[in-house]
Amino acid sequence: MSDTRGLEEAVADLVPRAQRGDAEALDALLRTCRDTVYRWALVQTGDSEDAEDVTQEVLIRVHGSLAKYQGRSKFTTWLYRVTRNEATSLGRGVGRRLRLAAAATREAPAADEAADPLDRIHAARAAALAVELLRGLPRRQREVLHLADIEGCTAEEISARLGMSPVTARVHLLHARRALRAQILSKLPGLAEEA
Repeated sequence: MSDTRGLEEAVADLVPRAQRGDAEALDALLRTCRDTVYRWALVQTGDSEDAEDVTQEVLIRVHGSLAKYQGRSKFTTWLYRVTRNEATSLGRGVGRRLRLAAAATREAPAADEAADPLDRIHAARAAALAVELLRGLPRRQREVLHLADIEGCTAEEISARLGMSPVTARVHLLHARRALRAQILSKLPGLAEEA
């Protein structure tokens, strides 16, 4: 089950209760959505601090506009669009700071103190390379790749969230994967020889 489907199931009873004014349900809904919204915002903004700002704004917006959600689409589709709109607003308003490579290195999972220092260096370099490669993709391809390969969404779910046809979503995913492969092979030509 994808993270999105799991979230959809987790909030299924919380949304209507929160819409009826149940404060505990609203609080639980916002707590349940927070981590997913943050991940989506991070993909949109490319920066952990900006993603945190977007997450806060989205949660405030959900709190204030939940009554407007009418259930014509899945709650996660509506939530994704709110997140995407907030990230776009942030990008227009203050410009995105390009600190992602440094942040990814800084935020790499803490290595065990007994771990080999060389392993930690390699892990930090791998994280920085992954961030660099993803940043090299156009925003739309990065979004589709994240939704498909990280969130586990189908082409139909991606099309609903991003307002495109499923065929277009598949094309963007294909282009994103090809672009990543080309970037990886250009950075690490030895991989082509191994294949």
